[in-house]
Amino acid sequence: MSDGSALRFEPLADHDRSSFRCGDEQLDRWFRTQAGQEGRRHVARVFVAVDDKGIAGFYSLSMFSIRIEDLPTNLAKRLPRYGMIPAALIGRLARHKRLRGQRIGEILVADAVARIVAAENSVAAWAIVVDAKNERVAGFYGALGFEPLPTQPRRLFMTMADAAAAVGNSARA
Repeated sequence: MSDGSALRFEPLADHDRSSFRCGDEQLDRWFRTQAGQEGRRHVARVFVAVDDKGIAGFYSLSMFSIRIEDLPTNLAKRLPRYGMIPAALIGRLARHKRLRGQRIGEILVADAVARIVAAENSVAAWAIVVDAKNERVAGFYGALGFEPLPTQPRRLFMTMADAAAAVGNSARA
């Protein structure tokens, strides 16, 4: 980061969320009021990136399923004919607006993907899924290697094979 502070990734606990602002009131409100509840209810795990000024960003992870008919045909035909294919979901993700332009979003996604790849040894997932709220966000995820589902262009995915390769490549960089 340009100010020289390092990010630490931690599970959301008793962190002060009151001053976090990403610029999207809906995401800010969810983070301040619901993120902790979703963790306690086992709906999502929320992780925060913390620097010396507080929370730099966050993301949530949960289990997910993709309908096989939503996948590109060339990939679906290689999978078992189950109705649903297991996946992991990066649900909500945001960086603090004070860090705009510092690639914190990419760092958050990289940590989430690495965490999911590590968990895949214990819980099977064929893909990682993200939901983009608009075309700009879809472009952000697309630039990171996520592909839109043909039936839902704002729902994007990355296969675990591609995610593992990306994590392996970043570890060597």
